[in-house]
Amino acid sequence: MWPFKVIADDDDKPMIVAEHKGKKKHISAVEISSMILMKMREIAEAYLEAPVKNAVVTVPAYFNDSQRKATVDAGTIAGLNVIRIMNEPTAAAIAYGLDKKINGVGKRNIFIFDLGGSTFDVSLLTIKDKVFKVKATAGNTHLGGEDFGNRMVNYFVNEFKRKKKVDISGNPRALRRLRTAGEKAKRTLSFAVTANIEVDSLFQGIDFCYSINRSQHGSF
Repeated sequence: MWPFKVIADDDDKPMIVAEHKGKKKHISAVEISSMILMKMREIAEAYLEAPVKNAVVTVPAYFNDSQRKATVDAGTIAGLNVIRIMNEPTAAAIAYGLDKKINGVGKRNIFIFDLGGSTFDVSLLTIKDKVFKVKATAGNTHLGGEDFGNRMVNYFVNEFKRKKKVDISGNPRALRRLRTAGEKAKRTLSFAVTANIEVDSLFQGIDFCYSINRSQHGSF
């Protein structure tokens, strides 16, 4: 489903092959993460109208030590001082003020439901005296917004093949345009009942138009 290649470097680590200004570049996952953190830093600085140096970065509860270290490295590359790595369910609990609601109540168990862009995770937290403990976590690393998008793209590819008798599954550019249009439709379905997908000259000069509703999207 990716419009790019992944290869192994000399240490057998995965590298993304991307083309920039006509030249091929090999980019590591840490570098990609640092680019995202740089963008987040820009957004934060524009909102706060002040420079951002220190940051708390959240990671899934099931991240191992090497993944957490890689996240810290990405923050350093982005020019941030990562003062703490925090589990996402804990961050969600704090964001909803559950640390304040617990005062004087004693121990409380909290169930966090986290459906993200690429994963679906559930975590059981225990909060006592403002101390958060992750008691259990489970999830699916292939059940998130990206996976819904993949299902939608597959559906549209089959529709295009059925209606136009043309298979675009082997064309990365056409798939990328279809994915972008599907992503916009998915966002539209957050507040509207139906969404229209229109891609001019998707493949071999053939246009693609489709109207999708919430129940169809839910069936993916």
